[in-house]
Amino acid sequence: MALLSLGLVAPAWSRPPVAPAPGPEEPGTLCAVAGTLRGADGRHATVSLCADGGHPRLTVSAAAVCGRNGSPAGHGCRTTGTWTARHAGTTLAGRLPGAAEYPGPGTYDLTATVRVRSTPGGVDLQGTVHTTLTLTTPQAKPTHAITVDRSTLRRGATTTLTYTIRRDSDEGDGSARFGLIGEEESGVRLATDDARCVNPLVGRSPARTRLRHALDCALTTLQPGNPEQVTVRVTVGSTCSTVVSKLGYWMPDGQTLYTGGMLPGPKLTCG
Repeated sequence: MALLSLGLVAPAWSRPPVAPAPGPEEPGTLCAVAGTLRGADGRHATVSLCADGGHPRLTVSAAAVCGRNGSPAGHGCRTTGTWTARHAGTTLAGRLPGAAEYPGPGTYDLTATVRVRSTPGGVDLQGTVHTTLTLTTPQAKPTHAITVDRSTLRRGATTTLTYTIRRDSDEGDGSARFGLIGEEESGVRLATDDARCVNPLVGRSPARTRLRHALDCALTTLQPGNPEQVTVRVTVGSTCSTVVSKLGYWMPDGQTLYTGGMLPGPKLTCG
């Protein structure tokens, strides 16, 4: 007779799987119905306002469904107009669709003045709509920064400014395009001895006309810990001019076409 030996195996106590920690919320679009515009013969348009954050910019758009009382289904229609958003004591505004600098998560009180048109249904309505949207996406971490050593320009004189441009992120590369522009009608003139900068060329070839109220600088060695500086002379006459600046930069993502961003710099005016 063969003897069989049975081994006793202790039960293994299972534990519930540990849920992964939530990662940062990805940017997304949030929409809400903001109102219905009504016109003659039962024509109407239900308008939704949409916003997305998480990028450096907050983008606001409007979508509408048009129809007529008694019709079985609505259809898409074209929306144009302007918008205003109030958030934490700050007011933003723009055109539809349009963008402004994203102030961060929170509740946005949105009002839009819209015109809604649809050729197939003969809809052409105008009015104001309103809704609130709560965005939870955090602000994107800044990758670049622009500072300047003066806050005002001198009227009837030349002011020398030194702009400092930084890249604080390990992502991206050292290339960026730095631009400055004054108000053309004021007669302001921007100049520099920096070989990386030029007054932009305008007109058709062989024209050599340049915009003396603007500068365009190509930066190529921006690295964390290695900012670049651009020194500019701004000559203002009896009429004051503001001077604004911006930085365009790459944030490579393989061969993806639309990568990078645009950063506003300080706005200077006369003291």
